Amino acid sequence: MVGLVLRLLQARLAFLAVLAVMMALLMAQLSPYFLNVDNLLGMTQFGAVLGLLALGQTLVIISGRGGIDLSIGAMLSLSGVFFGTLAITAGLPIPLAILATLGFGLALGSVNGLLVTVVGIQPIIATLGTLYLYGSLALVWTNGVPISGFAPEFGLIGQQATLGIPNQVLLVLVPVAIVLSYVVGHTVFGRSIFLIGINDTAAALSGLNVAATRVAVYAVSGLVASMGAIVTASWLLTARPGAGAGYDLQSITVVVLGGTAIMGGAGSLAATLLAVLIVTMIRSGLQLANFNAIIQLAVLGILLLSAVVLNQFFLRRRALPPRGGEAKAGESAQAAGSDGETVHE
Repeated sequence: MVGLVLRLLQARLAFLAVLAVMMALLMAQLSPYFLNVDNLLGMTQFGAVLGLLALGQTLVIISGRGGIDLSIGAMLSLSGVFFGTLAITAGLPIPLAILATLGFGLALGSVNGLLVTVVGIQPIIATLGTLYLYGSLALVWTNGVPISGFAPEFGLIGQQATLGIPNQVLLVLVPVAIVLSYVVGHTVFGRSIFLIGINDTAAALSGLNVAATRVAVYAVSGLVASMGAIVTASWLLTARPGAGAGYDLQSITVVVLGGTAIMGGAGSLAATLLAVLIVTMIRSGLQLANFNAIIQLAVLGILLLSAVVLNQFFLRRRALPPRGGEAKAGESAQAAGSDGETVHE
């Protein structure tokens, strides 16, 4: 029985699915309104932006060398202000403003990548610096005042639904998740992310351009942040300079909960999305049960610490040789992967 439980826990997707069901039942006990269909669909709307950012954060962390993007929320805020300025202040057509904002997000993320690869700053310091820089620019740009005046029709993305499913989930998060899953699972670039995460020196010796791959990963993080900014602006019909506050730590929480190796080289986009669902359910359930924001943050902190402890437990367990002999070379190589899972799932 113990072995069965351990195998279930080690299958991260199965574990997260079971955890999601358990959380849903627990939240239903806290509030009779939790399992209401409208609440469940609305809950996915709240998780769409977090899901976008978490996908980008997953790729950054998988790329290794302490990869992390603390500025992802600030990039959302600054991209939203940029989008609002183009669409409202400058009067640029919405489609053109969207394209320009996506390019702007790519540029912001690329700056992070260049700071890490070319300048050689540790990722946590580089992105902490740009967190302050981008966040401050968003506030200075607007004097702290939201940019309003979007036409109601722009709410199509963030406020409306198709077949009962919020459009920001159906038309944005799902397509982005599918495209990124294909890229990382079936392209040279995708495989390169894992290889440099496992051992970037060996990856470089095998002919991979480690620096370009790492810059590209940070650029993708900036791109999804700008997508999140557009979705948020459509949802609120305003561009707020502080719209991305808190998303940086939330995105890291769900990535770790999803089993992505914090040292890089292993992770799963599908598991990250399941972790987003779990975190969103917890926040929604606690809000319905009238728990204050401090309690919600405490629960997320406990969840993060529990996920780290669980990941470390599995890492140590898989690193142990099998009973009755030394581990075979292939098994040892497999044990080197933090959680044994990749986005190929």
